[in-house]
Amino acid sequence: MIIAVDGPLASGKGTIAKALARHFGLPHLDTGSLYRATAVAVLDAGIDPADETAAAAAARALDLAVIDEARIRTAEAGAMASRIAALPGVRAALFELQRNFARQPGGAILDGRDIGTVICPDAGVKLYVTAKPETRADRRWRELAAKGDPISYQTVLAQTRERDARDTGRADAPMRPADDATLLDTSSLSIDAAIAAAIHIVENAQTA
Repeated sequence: MIIAVDGPLASGKGTIAKALARHFGLPHLDTGSLYRATAVAVLDAGIDPADETAAAAAARALDLAVIDEARIRTAEAGAMASRIAALPGVRAALFELQRNFARQPGGAILDGRDIGTVICPDAGVKLYVTAKPETRADRRWRELAAKGDPISYQTVLAQTRERDARDTGRADAPMRPADDATLLDTSSLSIDAAIAAAIHIVENAQTA
């Protein structure tokens, strides 16, 4: 069973995907972490994000065993990840890694922005998790504030809208719901309610 969970930043897709993985006993991959880790590598090496060849090389050299979760979750890493994710060379470099993870025996759960449309178009279950930009910005701002990041809510909201525009407008694998995805809007849902709704969607798909 392959479950694809797509959606924009701070929609709740990662939390939902992890909960589904626990509930159904499947391995989980946060594909956004791959782009964030590549972004950190680009920043550390002083690579121009417009240099597609160098950014793609950084993606190919990625070692999943040494990804620093604290560093990849910063606002700076997220902004850079969005920029390099628009580069076809970077997406190609990470494509097989994601596909191989999905095709392991027993299946898997992957969350990202193009899982149901590009990485696993044959996934048995596809969810597109979303929420209003203001709601997502507030969630992200609170998360960053809890880590001591002094960024303002208005700045996070502006970055959220900018990232949405970049992710949906890129020529290569733009973010959009798959035609057969089930939409889950978490704007007014608690975490528990959103997880319960997602589990219900998957269980219904299994019995359909």
